[in-house]
Amino acid sequence: MEREIAASVLVWLVLVVHPFTRISANMEGDALHSLRANLQDPNSVLQSWDPTLVNPCTWFHVTCNNENSVIRVDLGNAALSGQLVPQLGQLKNLQYLELYSNNITGQIPTDLGNLTSLVSLDLYLNGFTGPIPDTLGKLTKLRFLRLNNNSLSGIIPMSLTNITALQVLDLSNNRLTGPVPDNGSFSLFTPISFANNLGLCGPVTGKPCPGSPPFSPPPPFVPPSTVSSPGANSPTGAIAGGVAAGAALLFAAPAIGFAWWRRRKPQEHFFDVPAEEDPEVHLGQLKRFSLRELQVATDSFSNKNILGRGGFGKVYKGRLADGTLVAVKRLKEERTPGGELQFQTEVEMISMAVHRNLLRLRGFCMTPTERLLVYPYMANGSCCVVFKRTSTIRTST
Repeated sequence: MEREIAASVLVWLVLVVHPFTRISANMEGDALHSLRANLQDPNSVLQSWDPTLVNPCTWFHVTCNNENSVIRVDLGNAALSGQLVPQLGQLKNLQYLELYSNNITGQIPTDLGNLTSLVSLDLYLNGFTGPIPDTLGKLTKLRFLRLNNNSLSGIIPMSLTNITALQVLDLSNNRLTGPVPDNGSFSLFTPISFANNLGLCGPVTGKPCPGSPPFSPPPPFVPPSTVSSPGANSPTGAIAGGVAAGAALLFAAPAIGFAWWRRRKPQEHFFDVPAEEDPEVHLGQLKRFSLRELQVATDSFSNKNILGRGGFGKVYKGRLADGTLVAVKRLKEERTPGGELQFQTEVEMISMAVHRNLLRLRGFCMTPTERLLVYPYMANGSCCVVFKRTSTIRTST
Protein backbone atom coordinates (compact mmCIF):
# COMPACT_ATOMS: atom_id res chain seq x y z
CA MET A 1 0.00 0.00 0.00
CA GLU A 2 2.84 2.38 0.93
CA ARG A 3 4.56 1.65 -2.38
CA GLU A 4 1.38 2.49 -4.27
CA ILE A 5 1.08 5.81 -2.42
CA ALA A 6 4.74 6.64 -3.11
CA ALA A 7 4.30 5.81 -6.79
CA SER A 8 1.21 7.99 -6.98
CA VAL A 9 3.05 10.92 -5.39
CA LEU A 10 5.94 10.50 -7.84
CA VAL A 11 3.58 10.47 -10.81
CA TRP A 12 1.84 13.57 -9.46
CA LEU A 13 5.14 15.41 -9.12
CA VAL A 14 6.13 14.52 -12.68
CA LEU A 15 2.80 15.63 -14.08
CA VAL A 16 2.52 18.85 -12.06
CA VAL A 17 6.06 20.13 -11.47
CA HIS A 18 7.62 19.26 -14.86
CA PRO A 19 5.04 21.26 -16.88
CA PHE A 20 5.86 24.33 -14.74
CA THR A 21 9.54 23.96 -15.66
CA ARG A 22 8.64 23.76 -19.34
CA ILE A 23 6.26 26.73 -19.03
CA SER A 24 9.04 28.81 -17.44
CA ALA A 25 11.49 27.85 -20.16
CA ASN A 26 8.90 28.55 -22.85
CA MET A 27 8.18 31.98 -21.36
CA GLU A 28 11.86 32.82 -21.57
CA GLY A 29 11.99 31.51 -25.12
CA ASP A 30 9.00 33.65 -26.03
CA ALA A 31 10.67 36.70 -24.48
CA LEU A 32 13.89 36.15 -26.44
CA HIS A 33 11.98 35.46 -29.64
CA SER A 34 10.18 38.78 -29.16
CA LEU A 35 13.61 40.39 -29.05
CA ARG A 36 14.63 38.59 -32.23
CA ALA A 37 11.46 39.74 -34.00
CA ASN A 38 12.26 43.33 -33.06
CA LEU A 39 15.86 43.29 -34.30
CA GLN A 40 17.40 43.35 -37.76
CA ASP A 41 20.02 40.63 -38.07
CA PRO A 42 22.03 41.05 -41.30
CA ASN A 43 24.58 38.36 -40.35
CA SER A 44 21.97 35.74 -39.29
CA VAL A 45 23.44 35.61 -35.80
CA LEU A 46 20.00 34.72 -34.43
CA GLN A 47 19.24 32.04 -36.99
CA SER A 48 19.19 29.28 -34.36
CA TRP A 49 16.57 31.07 -32.23
CA ASP A 50 13.74 28.70 -33.14
CA PRO A 51 10.55 29.33 -31.12
CA THR A 52 9.25 25.83 -31.80
CA LEU A 53 11.90 24.26 -29.54
CA VAL A 54 11.04 23.28 -25.97
CA ASN A 55 13.38 25.89 -24.49
CA PRO A 56 16.00 28.39 -25.69
CA CYS A 57 18.94 26.60 -24.09
CA THR A 58 20.03 25.10 -27.42
CA TRP A 59 20.17 28.49 -29.13
CA PHE A 60 23.52 30.04 -29.95
CA HIS A 61 24.56 32.98 -27.77
CA VAL A 62 22.24 31.83 -24.96
CA THR A 63 23.48 30.08 -21.81
CA CYS A 64 21.25 28.29 -19.30
CA ASN A 65 21.72 26.89 -15.81
CA ASN A 66 20.98 23.31 -14.74
CA GLU A 67 17.27 24.17 -14.45
CA ASN A 68 17.13 25.22 -18.13
CA SER A 69 16.68 28.85 -17.18
CA VAL A 70 18.48 31.54 -19.18
CA ILE A 71 21.40 33.13 -17.30
CA ARG A 72 23.36 34.73 -20.18
CA VAL A 73 22.60 36.45 -23.47
CA ASP A 74 25.83 37.20 -25.41
CA LEU A 75 25.13 39.30 -28.51
CA GLY A 76 27.97 41.79 -28.40
CA ASN A 77 29.43 43.09 -31.67
CA ALA A 78 26.79 41.28 -33.77
CA ALA A 79 25.76 44.12 -36.15
CA LEU A 80 22.21 44.03 -34.76
CA SER A 81 19.87 46.99 -35.12
CA GLY A 82 16.36 47.76 -33.96
CA GLN A 83 15.02 48.24 -30.44
CA LEU A 84 14.87 46.25 -27.20
CA VAL A 85 11.57 44.83 -25.96
CA PRO A 86 10.04 44.99 -22.47
CA GLN A 87 9.68 41.18 -22.47
CA LEU A 88 13.37 40.96 -21.55
CA GLY A 89 12.26 41.74 -18.01
CA GLN A 90 10.79 38.21 -17.82
CA LEU A 91 14.25 36.59 -17.73
CA LYS A 92 14.22 36.38 -13.93
CA ASN A 93 17.49 34.44 -13.61
CA LEU A 94 19.47 36.41 -16.20
CA GLN A 95 22.91 37.37 -14.90
CA TYR A 96 24.63 38.77 -18.01
CA LEU A 97 23.02 40.86 -20.74
CA GLU A 98 25.73 41.61 -23.32
CA LEU A 99 24.46 43.76 -26.21
CA TYR A 100 27.46 46.06 -26.66
CA SER A 101 28.84 47.30 -30.00
CA ASN A 102 25.65 47.05 -32.07
CA ASN A 103 23.33 49.58 -33.69
CA ILE A 104 20.42 49.22 -31.27
CA THR A 105 18.36 52.38 -30.81
CA GLY A 106 15.35 53.59 -28.83
CA GLN A 107 15.02 53.78 -25.07
CA ILE A 108 16.29 51.32 -22.49
CA PRO A 109 13.17 49.47 -21.28
CA THR A 110 12.20 50.18 -17.68
CA ASP A 111 11.37 46.47 -17.40
CA LEU A 112 15.10 45.69 -17.19
CA GLY A 113 14.71 46.70 -13.56
CA ASN A 114 12.94 43.35 -13.04
CA LEU A 115 16.17 41.44 -13.78
CA THR A 116 17.06 41.18 -10.10
CA SER A 117 19.71 38.49 -10.70
CA LEU A 118 21.62 40.66 -13.17
CA VAL A 119 25.36 40.99 -12.54
CA SER A 120 26.46 42.70 -15.77
CA LEU A 121 24.54 45.06 -18.07
CA ASP A 122 26.60 46.04 -21.13
CA LEU A 123 24.76 48.28 -23.60
CA TYR A 124 27.69 50.48 -24.61
CA LEU A 125 28.49 51.54 -28.18
CA ASN A 126 24.90 51.61 -29.44
CA GLY A 127 22.41 54.37 -30.26
CA PHE A 128 20.19 54.36 -27.16
CA THR A 129 18.33 57.60 -26.44
CA GLY A 130 16.16 58.91 -23.64
CA PRO A 131 16.78 58.68 -19.90
CA ILE A 132 18.53 56.04 -17.83
CA PRO A 133 15.63 54.14 -16.24
CA ASP A 134 15.24 54.82 -12.53
CA THR A 135 14.22 51.16 -12.17
CA LEU A 136 17.81 50.03 -12.70
CA GLY A 137 18.35 50.98 -9.07
CA LYS A 138 16.51 47.77 -8.13
CA LEU A 139 19.35 45.65 -9.55
CA THR A 140 21.04 45.12 -6.21
CA LYS A 141 23.39 42.40 -7.51
CA LEU A 142 24.67 44.49 -10.41
CA ARG A 143 28.46 44.82 -10.48
CA PHE A 144 29.09 46.10 -14.00
CA LEU A 145 27.00 48.84 -15.63
CA ARG A 146 28.35 50.14 -18.93
CA LEU A 147 26.09 52.49 -20.88
CA ASN A 148 28.83 54.61 -22.45
CA ASN A 149 28.92 55.82 -26.05
CA ASN A 150 25.19 56.20 -26.60
CA SER A 151 22.95 59.27 -26.78
CA LEU A 152 21.32 58.97 -23.37
CA SER A 153 19.91 62.18 -21.90
CA GLY A 154 18.40 63.46 -18.69
CA ILE A 155 19.73 63.18 -15.15
CA ILE A 156 21.57 60.29 -13.52
CA PRO A 157 18.97 58.54 -11.32
CA MET A 158 19.77 58.76 -7.60
CA SER A 159 18.49 55.19 -7.29
CA LEU A 160 21.72 53.93 -8.86
CA THR A 161 23.62 54.95 -5.73
CA ASN A 162 21.74 52.21 -3.85
CA ILE A 163 23.49 49.46 -5.85
CA THR A 164 26.11 48.67 -3.24
CA ALA A 165 27.61 45.83 -5.30
CA LEU A 166 28.48 48.16 -8.20
CA GLN A 167 32.20 47.93 -9.07
CA VAL A 168 32.42 49.26 -12.63
CA LEU A 169 30.38 52.19 -13.94
CA ASP A 170 30.78 53.89 -17.32
CA LEU A 171 28.29 56.57 -18.39
CA SER A 172 30.78 58.52 -20.51
CA ASN A 173 30.10 59.92 -23.98
CA ASN A 174 26.39 60.55 -23.63
CA ARG A 175 24.20 63.67 -23.28
CA LEU A 176 23.46 63.45 -19.58
CA THR A 177 22.73 66.58 -17.55
CA GLY A 178 22.41 67.67 -13.96
CA PRO A 179 24.38 66.87 -10.81
CA VAL A 180 26.47 63.72 -10.53
CA PRO A 181 25.59 61.86 -7.31
CA ASP A 182 28.53 61.47 -4.96
CA ASN A 183 27.02 59.31 -2.24
CA GLY A 184 26.62 55.55 -1.87
CA SER A 185 28.42 53.45 -4.45
CA PHE A 186 29.04 56.59 -6.57
CA SER A 187 31.62 57.79 -4.06
CA LEU A 188 33.99 55.19 -5.54
CA PHE A 189 33.95 56.45 -9.12
CA THR A 190 36.27 58.94 -10.78
CA PRO A 191 35.61 61.57 -13.49
CA ILE A 192 36.39 59.05 -16.24
CA SER A 193 33.06 57.31 -15.51
CA PHE A 194 31.18 60.50 -16.50
CA ALA A 195 33.48 62.04 -19.12
CA ASN A 196 32.14 63.84 -22.20
CA ASN A 197 28.71 64.66 -20.81
CA LEU A 198 28.79 68.44 -21.16
CA GLY A 199 25.63 68.98 -19.09
CA LEU A 200 26.85 67.17 -15.97
CA CYS A 201 28.03 69.12 -12.94
CA GLY A 202 29.21 68.52 -9.40
CA PRO A 203 32.49 67.96 -7.56
CA VAL A 204 33.50 64.89 -9.56
CA THR A 205 33.25 66.86 -12.81
CA GLY A 206 35.01 69.97 -11.50
CA LYS A 207 32.05 72.06 -12.70
CA PRO A 208 29.77 73.71 -10.10
CA CYS A 209 26.04 73.14 -10.49
CA PRO A 210 23.84 76.26 -10.93
CA GLY A 211 22.84 77.72 -7.57
CA SER A 212 25.46 75.80 -5.61
CA PRO A 213 28.40 77.48 -3.85
CA PRO A 214 31.73 77.42 -5.71
CA PHE A 215 34.21 74.74 -4.84
CA SER A 216 36.79 75.60 -2.17
CA PRO A 217 40.22 76.37 -3.64
CA PRO A 218 42.94 73.82 -2.91
CA PRO A 219 45.34 74.65 -0.04
CA PRO A 220 48.43 76.63 -1.08
CA PHE A 221 51.48 74.66 -2.02
CA VAL A 222 54.25 74.77 0.60
CA PRO A 223 57.73 73.87 -0.72
CA PRO A 224 59.31 71.07 1.29
CA SER A 225 62.36 73.25 2.06
CA THR A 226 60.26 75.65 4.14
CA VAL A 227 58.88 72.92 6.40
CA SER A 228 60.95 72.47 9.50
CA SER A 229 60.94 69.38 11.64
CA PRO A 230 62.99 68.18 14.58
CA GLY A 231 66.31 66.83 13.45
CA ALA A 232 65.88 68.14 9.90
CA ASN A 233 69.40 69.54 9.87
CA SER A 234 70.98 66.68 11.81
CA PRO A 235 73.02 63.87 10.18
CA THR A 236 70.40 61.39 11.30
CA GLY A 237 67.67 63.34 9.51
CA ALA A 238 69.77 63.53 6.36
CA ILE A 239 70.41 59.80 6.42
CA ALA A 240 66.73 59.03 6.99
CA GLY A 241 65.78 61.34 4.13
CA GLY A 242 68.30 59.68 1.84
CA VAL A 243 67.02 56.22 2.69
CA ALA A 244 63.41 57.28 2.09
CA ALA A 245 64.29 58.87 -1.24
CA GLY A 246 66.22 55.78 -2.31
CA ALA A 247 63.34 53.49 -1.38
CA ALA A 248 60.88 55.66 -3.28
CA LEU A 249 63.11 55.58 -6.34
CA LEU A 250 63.52 51.81 -6.05
CA PHE A 251 59.77 51.27 -6.13
CA ALA A 252 59.06 53.96 -8.70
CA ALA A 253 61.66 52.82 -11.25
CA PRO A 254 59.77 49.68 -12.42
CA ALA A 255 56.54 51.66 -12.76
CA ILE A 256 58.28 54.39 -14.77
CA GLY A 257 59.94 51.80 -16.99
CA PHE A 258 56.64 49.98 -17.57
CA ALA A 259 54.88 53.26 -18.42
CA TRP A 260 57.68 54.17 -20.87
CA TRP A 261 57.39 50.73 -22.51
CA ARG A 262 53.61 51.06 -22.78
CA ARG A 263 53.94 54.46 -24.47
CA ARG A 264 56.40 53.12 -27.03
CA LYS A 265 54.28 50.04 -27.66
CA PRO A 266 51.33 50.39 -30.13
CA GLN A 267 48.18 50.58 -28.05
CA GLU A 268 45.74 47.77 -28.77
CA HIS A 269 43.14 47.54 -26.02
CA PHE A 270 41.53 44.13 -26.12
CA PHE A 271 40.45 43.62 -22.53
CA ASP A 272 37.89 45.03 -20.18
CA VAL A 273 38.28 42.61 -17.29
CA PRO A 274 36.15 43.17 -14.21
CA ALA A 275 37.30 41.66 -10.93
CA GLU A 276 35.01 38.72 -10.37
CA GLU A 277 35.35 34.99 -9.74
CA ASP A 278 34.56 34.11 -13.34
CA PRO A 279 35.83 37.24 -15.14
CA GLU A 280 33.74 38.73 -17.86
CA VAL A 281 36.11 39.48 -20.73
CA HIS A 282 35.39 41.83 -23.61
CA LEU A 283 37.84 41.85 -26.51
CA GLY A 284 37.11 44.30 -29.27
CA GLN A 285 38.63 42.21 -32.07
CA LEU A 286 38.00 38.71 -30.70
CA LYS A 287 34.77 36.77 -30.41
CA ARG A 288 33.72 35.34 -27.08
CA PHE A 289 32.19 31.98 -27.93
CA SER A 290 29.74 30.26 -25.63
CA LEU A 291 30.65 26.78 -24.46
CA ARG A 292 27.51 25.46 -26.11
CA GLU A 293 28.63 26.82 -29.50
CA LEU A 294 31.96 25.01 -29.30
CA GLN A 295 30.36 21.82 -28.00
CA VAL A 296 28.06 21.76 -31.02
CA ALA A 297 30.90 22.68 -33.38
CA THR A 298 33.13 19.82 -32.18
CA ASP A 299 30.37 17.25 -31.61
CA SER A 300 30.89 17.53 -27.85
CA PHE A 301 34.68 17.36 -28.28
CA SER A 302 34.47 14.00 -29.96
CA ASN A 303 37.70 12.00 -30.26
CA LYS A 304 37.10 11.70 -34.01
CA ASN A 305 37.66 15.46 -34.29
CA ILE A 306 41.02 15.53 -32.49
CA LEU A 307 43.70 17.20 -34.61
CA GLY A 308 46.51 16.92 -32.11
CA ARG A 309 47.41 16.78 -28.44
CA GLY A 310 50.23 17.80 -26.17
CA GLY A 311 51.13 19.10 -22.74
CA PHE A 312 48.71 22.02 -23.16
CA GLY A 313 45.71 19.79 -23.93
CA LYS A 314 43.98 18.77 -27.15
CA VAL A 315 43.08 20.50 -30.42
CA TYR A 316 39.75 19.69 -32.08
CA LYS A 317 38.41 20.35 -35.55
CA GLY A 318 35.08 22.16 -35.42
CA ARG A 319 32.44 23.59 -37.72
CA LEU A 320 30.60 26.72 -36.59
CA ALA A 321 26.94 27.41 -37.27
CA ASP A 322 27.80 29.43 -40.38
CA GLY A 323 29.87 26.55 -41.79
CA THR A 324 33.27 28.01 -40.97
CA LEU A 325 35.90 25.44 -40.01
CA VAL A 326 37.93 26.19 -36.88
CA ALA A 327 40.53 24.56 -34.68
CA VAL A 328 39.56 24.60 -30.98
CA LYS A 329 42.38 24.36 -28.48
CA ARG A 330 41.02 22.92 -25.22
CA LEU A 331 43.46 23.69 -22.43
CA LYS A 332 44.01 21.29 -19.58
CA GLU A 333 42.17 22.33 -16.45
CA GLU A 334 44.41 23.89 -13.83
CA ARG A 335 42.47 25.49 -11.00
CA THR A 336 45.37 27.40 -9.53
CA PRO A 337 45.21 30.80 -7.80
CA GLY A 338 45.24 33.52 -10.45
CA GLY A 339 44.44 31.00 -13.21
CA GLU A 340 41.75 33.21 -14.74
CA LEU A 341 44.05 36.21 -14.91
CA GLN A 342 46.85 34.08 -16.37
CA PHE A 343 44.51 32.80 -19.09
CA GLN A 344 43.38 36.34 -19.91
CA THR A 345 46.99 37.47 -20.17
CA GLU A 346 47.85 34.58 -22.49
CA VAL A 347 44.88 35.33 -24.72
CA GLU A 348 45.90 38.99 -24.91
CA MET A 349 49.51 38.16 -25.78
CA ILE A 350 48.56 35.57 -28.40
CA SER A 351 45.98 37.88 -29.97
CA MET A 352 48.52 40.68 -30.23
CA ALA A 353 51.39 38.53 -31.49
CA VAL A 354 52.47 38.83 -35.11
CA HIS A 355 54.58 35.97 -36.43
CA ARG A 356 54.77 34.15 -39.74
CA ASN A 357 54.20 30.77 -38.03
CA LEU A 358 51.47 31.89 -35.64
CA LEU A 359 47.82 31.78 -36.61
CA ARG A 360 45.79 34.83 -35.71
CA LEU A 361 43.53 34.02 -32.76
CA ARG A 362 39.85 34.19 -33.73
CA GLY A 363 38.18 33.91 -30.36
CA PHE A 364 38.02 32.21 -26.99
CA CYS A 365 35.69 30.71 -24.40
CA MET A 366 36.11 30.92 -20.65
CA THR A 367 33.85 29.34 -18.06
CA PRO A 368 34.53 28.31 -14.46
CA THR A 369 35.60 24.87 -15.78
CA GLU A 370 36.80 25.42 -19.35
CA ARG A 371 39.52 27.41 -21.13
CA LEU A 372 39.31 27.26 -24.94
CA LEU A 373 41.04 29.11 -27.78
CA VAL A 374 39.58 29.24 -31.29
CA TYR A 375 41.82 29.51 -34.37
CA PRO A 376 41.18 29.33 -38.11
CA TYR A 377 41.36 25.75 -39.36
CA MET A 378 44.36 24.93 -41.55
CA ALA A 379 43.62 22.03 -43.88
CA ASN A 380 47.30 21.11 -44.21
CA GLY A 381 47.51 20.33 -40.52
CA SER A 382 50.04 23.03 -39.77
CA CYS A 383 47.91 24.45 -36.98
CA CYS A 384 49.09 21.76 -34.59
CA VAL A 385 52.68 22.66 -35.29
CA VAL A 386 51.87 26.29 -34.64
CA PHE A 387 50.19 25.48 -31.32
CA LYS A 388 53.31 23.62 -30.17
CA ARG A 389 55.41 26.67 -30.95
CA THR A 390 53.08 29.12 -29.20
CA SER A 391 54.98 29.23 -25.92
CA THR A 392 58.30 29.81 -27.69
CA ILE A 393 56.87 32.56 -29.87
CA ARG A 394 55.17 34.18 -26.88
CA THR A 395 58.46 34.62 -25.05
CA SER A 396 60.07 36.18 -28.07
CA THR A 397 57.35 38.78 -28.74
